[in-house]
Amino acid sequence: MKAFLKKNWFFAGIFVVVLMAFRLPGLGQWVREYGILSIGIFLAFFITGLTLETSSIGTQLRQIRAPAAAMVSSLVVIPLLAWILARLLLPAEFMIGVCIIATAPVTVAAGTVMTDLGRGNVPLSLFICVLGNALAVLTIPVSLSVLLSFGGHIELPVLRMLSRLALTVLVPTILGQILRPLLRRWLAPYRKAFSLFQQSIVLLIIFNAMASSAGRILQAGSSVVAVLLFMIVLHSLVLAMNYAISKFMKLDRPSTTAFTIHVSQKTLTVSYLVWAGYFASRYPMALIPGIGYHLTQTILDSILAERFRVAADRAEKDSSSC
Repeated sequence: MKAFLKKNWFFAGIFVVVLMAFRLPGLGQWVREYGILSIGIFLAFFITGLTLETSSIGTQLRQIRAPAAAMVSSLVVIPLLAWILARLLLPAEFMIGVCIIATAPVTVAAGTVMTDLGRGNVPLSLFICVLGNALAVLTIPVSLSVLLSFGGHIELPVLRMLSRLALTVLVPTILGQILRPLLRRWLAPYRKAFSLFQQSIVLLIIFNAMASSAGRILQAGSSVVAVLLFMIVLHSLVLAMNYAISKFMKLDRPSTTAFTIHVSQKTLTVSYLVWAGYFASRYPMALIPGIGYHLTQTILDSILAERFRVAADRAEKDSSSC
């Protein structure tokens, strides 16, 4: 049991924070009131800047085709696909939540870790990560404003949102990158602690979102289950689409792994910033789709990465025996 919990502590943590959110919803208000989560998110992106190894992505600049396709898929096609399906199948509040997570950038650490697990092209994964997160600060306000303007759902302060995302996401990341050369020799012993801290921030985000909407979630009941099933289907479609794109582009096996996994992922942290800043008061359940997508990608992409790894090992074994 101890070994199981050690291996799956994150999923156990999700169960604990969800339970706490329903038992102690007032604690979520305390977290928001004192800005604890905002400070944690700033530190998480600062750690990202400190630990992100960008020196290996230079070679990808000469092979811009795959990163360019990744940006189109992540920041244009996925939001459009998600919006169309959500508008057809989900209530307005959940549809807004689907758009929030769909317009978010790719994950920072998880996508690269899973790419590495699947024996994929890590430099390509890193390039997709850096480029996607930088561009998303510019595209999120515009994309959300356009998507949510259909049907007259909401109007967004695009410039204010853009500046806030830049200050919260880009500034700490750039600061971390600036300090990285000075602190590099001292970082190695703390990498595991850094990872635990960033995952803990995700748990705190889930707690805060669930606590903010505990009452309405209980009232919604089966609708929440339907949303979670919708996110499983959506992420499966996105994975299949990105795999097909990589095959159409005739990417090699490692690049196919990186493209399929990392381009399909979305970061819950940035989604939370958008939701908390502009949607939480009117649409308290709008982060539920993002939480569902995060859980789905954590499980499905781990399974997919393992399959890519097995296929890579088999191909390597076959080539060595020839």
